[in-house]
Amino acid sequence: MFDAIDRRILQALQANARVSNADLSRDLGMAPSAILERVRKLEQRGIVLGYEARLAPRAVGLGLTAFVFVRADDRIGPGKSADALIAIPEVQEVHNVAGEDCYLVKLRTRDTDHLARVLRDGIAAIPTILSTKTTIVLTTMKETARLALHQLEDAADADGSETDAAT
Repeated sequence: MFDAIDRRILQALQANARVSNADLSRDLGMAPSAILERVRKLEQRGIVLGYEARLAPRAVGLGLTAFVFVRADDRIGPGKSADALIAIPEVQEVHNVAGEDCYLVKLRTRDTDHLARVLRDGIAAIPTILSTKTTIVLTTMKETARLALHQLEDAADADGSETDAAT
């Protein structure tokens, strides 16, 4: 899948997606062209999905976070309901889940009035939606998109193997 150098590149990109190839090459003791090639291959293979600026939701007026469990009339697997949920601008994440509900949706709104409108005019307006259960977040102690790549390193060290470079 990827080797220790790729893992270090991925960790650096997760910490700071704006890190320069020159800085990465210095940190890893490699030529900038080699770093650039590795990053391009990680992007082409779909390991690096993109680069985004993380904004402070409250600072931009979207201080209310809610999680909504959605039950839909879809047959097995994601269907039209998922596509309709994804199209709602306030929705940040849509997960197809096991259990009584079909989807877990994370969304951000200005306040409870805005949340009520999204629930009523967005989610409940989808014809295949049967029911929703909403949980409002009071305080967020941790929120990250970073993956725990160090766990992969620990696992490789424990069994003495290394993942395939493929680069």
